[in-house]
Amino acid sequence: MSRTSPTDLLVLHAVRLRGMAGNAAVARRFGLDPAAAEELLLDAEACGWVTWSEFAGVGGWSLTGRGRAENERRLAAELADVPGGAAAVRRVHDAFLPLNARLRQACTDWQIRPAPGAPLAANAHDDPEWDSLIVCELSGLAGELAPLAAELAGVLDRFGGYDVRFSSAVERAGAGDPSWVDGTGVDSCHTVWFELHEDLIASLGIER
Repeated sequence: MSRTSPTDLLVLHAVRLRGMAGNAAVARRFGLDPAAAEELLLDAEACGWVTWSEFAGVGGWSLTGRGRAENERRLAAELADVPGGAAAVRRVHDAFLPLNARLRQACTDWQIRPAPGAPLAANAHDDPEWDSLIVCELSGLAGELAPLAAELAGVLDRFGGYDVRFSSAVERAGAGDPSWVDGTGVDSCHTVWFELHEDLIASLGIER
């Protein structure tokens, strides 16, 4: 049976995974009560773990160096308390790496469509066959991600949902909306995959 993480850890970890996020986005990441998440963010700010910043009229929380260290310390302690948990996450990480290389290539192919004399030409998404092949690759990755996500969710509840979110993004991309492959501001394939990678390395205390 997987274990539920404490709410204060989830709030701190949501900031880590999102990179920069407002109160609502932090609460939404793990389905937390917005008022409780906001209070915990203010507590984390008082501890020097998160800081609020604004750019071009958009604001959000991000981890400080101390906050990143605290997040990793608590993640390591949590994982060590689950029998076989660290070994399971390491197995998933090892299996994830070759899939990650394929995802990165798919995103590159989505952004770049080589043309005669222009090997780095931007993909104008005017070649349905080219885009369809990339969506097929993403769909294949979704299938291979599912058992890895299931193994992770069996360790800790907070790992749940990556496969569902990724598959949903693939379906939306296949329905004709290119933003769901690599767009920002939505749970695109790239966004979900990046979060999963960040979650794995943060939990294991390693670098990308």
